[in-house]
Amino acid sequence: MEDVLDIYAQPIDPSRPRVCFDERPTQLLGDVIAPIPMSVGQAQRVDYQYERCGSVNLFMMVAPFLGWRQVKATQTRKKVDFAHCMKDLVDVHFPHAELITVVMDNLNTHTYGALYTAFAPQEARRIARKLDFHYTPKHASWLNMAEIEISVLSRQCLKQRIPSLERLSQVVYAWTKRRNQQQAKINWCFDLTTARTKLTRLYP
Repeated sequence: MEDVLDIYAQPIDPSRPRVCFDERPTQLLGDVIAPIPMSVGQAQRVDYQYERCGSVNLFMMVAPFLGWRQVKATQTRKKVDFAHCMKDLVDVHFPHAELITVVMDNLNTHTYGALYTAFAPQEARRIARKLDFHYTPKHASWLNMAEIEISVLSRQCLKQRIPSLERLSQVVYAWTKRRNQQQAKINWCFDLTTARTKLTRLYP
């Protein structure tokens, strides 16, 4: 726990961004009967019936102190999908960073080995050199600020019927663009002092 809190306490350095990473399964739902559009004095009317259109995955990458996030919708949540997210961090989102610190939970796909599953050894090593993985303790995934951002995404964006991966990608892209334009940050208040006061049972 203190390892993650130490990372959060570091001063902001654009050359060494701190990124929190997490994922969320999302069920795709479609309408059986087309909704009736809203009109003057009348809200949109949606029938209670719906159809299940499968499930997909959302990867959340958020730099909470920089006001930046990126959401990637994928069909699966495998090592290869994780590896491509890490490659995007290195080559697309933070190409000039010296090192990217990534905070995430201990899921079995969250490993450097996933890079070697997806890419040739030389490419995997190139990406791995730019990444510094740190894991939240077991039963303490709440330390991962990506969970906060996923909660915001769920409340603001996912309380609607979305029938396809393509439509989901459009919806989360629009949400991400708006949040990044606002440079919305996370006000993280839990530090080492608070941890040692409130979680004394964890310390000798």
